[in-house]
Order: sequence, then C-alpha cells, then structure tokens
Amino acid sequence: MVKIGDHPLMKKIVEQHDSLTPKGRILGDYIMKNPRKVVFMTGKELAAACQVSEATVVRFVAQLDYDGYADFLQALRDLVDTEMTLVDRVDLSEIKKPGADRFRKMITQEIDNLKQLYKTLEMATVKQIVDELHASPAVYVIGSRLSYTMAYYMGWSLTKVRQQIHILKGSDSSSIDWLTIAPEGSLVVMIAISRYPNELIRIAKHVRRMEQKLVVIADSSVCPLIGFAEHTLVVPSRNIPMIGGGTGMLCLINYLTTELAGRYNGELKAHQEKLEQVYRENDILFNLEMPGGMLEEY
Repeated sequence: MVKIGDHPLMKKIVEQHDSLTPKGRILGDYIMKNPRKVVFMTGKELAAACQVSEATVVRFVAQLDYDGYADFLQALRDLVDTEMTLVDRVDLSEIKKPGADRFRKMITQEIDNLKQLYKTLEMATVKQIVDELHASPAVYVIGSRLSYTMAYYMGWSLTKVRQQIHILKGSDSSSIDWLTIAPEGSLVVMIAISRYPNELIRIAKHVRRMEQKLVVIADSSVCPLIGFAEHTLVVPSRNIPMIGGGTGMLCLINYLTTELAGRYNGELKAHQEKLEQVYRENDILFNLEMPGGMLEEY
C-alpha cells in the first residue's frame, strides 16, 4: 500500500508549501487532508470548497508541474486507487443506489480509459518491448490474483505467434524455480493491477537478482514493480473500479501480440498451421464439417 506522504504528488505539495501563495497553501492543505474527496471534484468544485478562484486552482496545478487539472487528477487518482480497500470501493460504486444507470456509466468510463491509453501510450517503448518479445529465446508471463487473468490471456495469445511461451502464477512458489532455470536472455513480462500483491514484488526482486530482462505492464505509474523493470507500459484508468478494470489492458495485449505477429512473416504461417493440425488430430475445437461430430450424437 502506498502511504499518502510518500506519493510524488503529496511530496510536491510539501516541498513547495513555503513557496505557495496563501491561497495555494489552503488548496494544498485541503488536498492533503481530503484526497479521496478531491479526486472526484472538478476544478470549479475544488475552488468552491477552498473558497478560492478557479484561476488559483489552475496556477496551483501548474506550480506542481502538471500540464493541466486532468493530469493532476490522474496522479491523485493513482494514489487513491492504490490505498483503497474493498469496502471503500463498494461505497464509491453506488451499488446500493436505486435507479443508477450503471451500464451506460461503465461503458462511458471504459471509453474514457481507452482514450487515455491512446493519448498516453509511449510508442517507442512499445517497439522496444516487441523487439524483446521477438528476440528473446523464451518469454515468461506472470500475474497474480486479478492480473493473472491478464497474464494468462497474454501468454495464451503469444503461443499462437511463437514458441517458448510460459505462463506462471505469482502465487505459486515454483515460479521462482522456473525463472531460476530459464534460458539465458529470457524475457519476463509481469502484469500488475492495483492493489499490488507482495508476491509479485518478491518475484520482481528475484528477476533483478538473476539479471533477467523485465517488462512491467501496470495500471498506474505508482506500481511498485516499475522500479525493477527495464521497460514499462502504463495503462491508465480515469476512474476507480470496484474490483478492477481490464479493457485497456486487454486492448494493449492484443496490440502487442499483433505487432509481434508482423515480425514473423512466413514463420508465423508455419507455426499456426502446426497448431491447427494438432487441433484437428486431437478433435480439440468444434468443427461443423467434421464427420461424426459431437452434434450427431443428438
């Protein structure tokens, strides 16, 4: 859990407190005391709560080196999301509120999240990661709890593109064994979603000790795994989900897989034909044209 005072945003407020105007100090003190309330406020609402002008809010955000109020809120959102409990999230979700149009609200939120991903994704880093996925002799994809769902999906997708893909569960201590005996030059991809399991931090430390290459795909810039990574991609969220959001993460995984597939050309076709042959020989997937198919039993 990230402590309030350790967050970069809060450190900026503390470090610059003496250089702020009197009204700026009022804003800073209010934000420090009420981060969970402020994260849902517009600039106008924050100004009203502190009895200052909207222009003061704009100047305050600029003095903290944020490009605008939206960027300031994103930083605050990352902190609040990381330190909120399940009980807190249920209260925020308005799950007991009658008549709330939750479906449309959720769709709108996910669209906003995808727009934020489109705006902030660092394409140079994406290229570097795809290069590593292509060149590494083996790839180990790791997740834990909610992020294991994403890790499994990414690993499963990558097996359709190249060989030597391994999916590991962070809660399984044998993950340490597999990483210890991994071929030299292997790539480790860790997916982390708030709230971050300590077992993933332990594995990241082990990866660093083994001097293996580590890619971290996280939902926030305050993810504790980032400090161990060679490359990092952040999939931002504009809202605080009750359980966890995965739309942006899945979209990014699909993009990485598609980009990687483009590197193989003829090799990709041979790899996928081999898989399809196994599917047919072992009757793995349903096929309408297969004689004696399961439907004939009915």
